[in-house]
Amino acid sequence: MTDAASNITTATFLRRLGAMLYDGLLLSALLMVAALPVVLIAGANSEFFKSPTYTLYLYVISFLFFGWFWTHGGQTLGMRSWKLQVTCDDGFKLGWDNALMRFLGATLSLCVFGIGFFWILLDSERLAWHDRLSRTHVLHNPDSGKIPID
Repeated sequence: MTDAASNITTATFLRRLGAMLYDGLLLSALLMVAALPVVLIAGANSEFFKSPTYTLYLYVISFLFFGWFWTHGGQTLGMRSWKLQVTCDDGFKLGWDNALMRFLGATLSLCVFGIGFFWILLDSERLAWHDRLSRTHVLHNPDSGKIPID
């Protein structure tokens, strides 16, 4: 019998990219649903869609999507499909403070043409900028995808 923990490794760039693509599709659908009440209230041709308030609304919805999954098991649906899980560096599950730092760091990573994500290819520990900022890391478990965390 082999030790399941011996198969757990830091997630590769391509595996993380795959999970991001899955989650991007799910998030797009969620944001369309979140926009529906605004369309019904403000009207489809409203200037409200150009306002910073609307952008902030969608940004908060995005954070709640990722934050909830990260703090409740450490896996978004895309991460689960690719057998990935995010944990704190100390092995504990993420709290909302870690999730917020991770989300803000990922935003920063995207705002500079994705360099923070591509950093995984250069980093000896395969960590992105948002991993370092939030003191988290993404693990891959080929056996089950679920990593026991405290």
